Amino acid sequence: MHALGIDIGGTGMKAAPVDLDTGTFVADRVKIATPRPAVPDAVAEVVQKLVDTFSWSGPIGITFPGVVMNGVTRTAANLDNAWIGLDARALLSKAAGQDVRLLNDADAAGVAEMTFGAGKGEPGTVFMVTFGTGIGSALFVDGVLVPNTEFGHLEIRGKDAEARASERAKTAHDMNWKQWAKNVNEYLEHIQALVYPQLIIVGGGISRQSEKFLPLLTGMHARVVPAAMLNDAGIAGAAMSAHPGSAAPVRAGAGATANPSLGTAARTATSTTGDRGLPGFPSPGLPE
Repeated sequence: MHALGIDIGGTGMKAAPVDLDTGTFVADRVKIATPRPAVPDAVAEVVQKLVDTFSWSGPIGITFPGVVMNGVTRTAANLDNAWIGLDARALLSKAAGQDVRLLNDADAAGVAEMTFGAGKGEPGTVFMVTFGTGIGSALFVDGVLVPNTEFGHLEIRGKDAEARASERAKTAHDMNWKQWAKNVNEYLEHIQALVYPQLIIVGGGISRQSEKFLPLLTGMHARVVPAAMLNDAGIAGAAMSAHPGSAAPVRAGAGATANPSLGTAARTATSTTGDRGLPGFPSPGLPE
């Protein structure tokens, strides 16, 4: 079973059709630069182009770099402020020519990594972080997603963490790997002190070069590993949200509603995107 995943980022928008049984792409990924300014209509036009590129008519899932609640985008740190309070799912469904699922980008990446990647079968607390234009975060407890965490906006030394430790910050301030790793280390120490994960998965585009900075990290009680799916996890997670019944099972958390056809992480992520009440989309009872 296949679905189209579209990953909206602050710098680029990527898409590929995904095999939902394996999390792998069934066609080459296509990337288009995020419009500037990244206003809703301009981004929606790119979504339409990506759908048309694959002549796609099956299930579609889309990620967004901000908080998504019931299809409404509540934050937009690296896109235009016009997204805040917008029924983005309705806008992007119109652009795609069919109903779509919409969820936070880091949540999507985390769901994919917990199902197919570095977090597969991992119990306890797992923290997924994506370093890119900003910093995305996803938190799992016994395989259950805690949706819409925004740990990239922790204040460190009077600034948003992503202003110091994102990949964009590294480029903007011309930091070498040692300098940037020091900022990443400080950020992860704050995360460790707040949620004490046993595993930290590092994703985003810069994860392709993890050997250049992960060995420089010190003082970590948690295991810190690169994302197995690298920067493709967001696309895979988006696709999974579009047709979650096909997702591979993830370890169920305590009190999770049993559904043998749907992984816990994928089930929880989908139930927070405005699809409550639909058959096959049980709600974990999370607050809106």
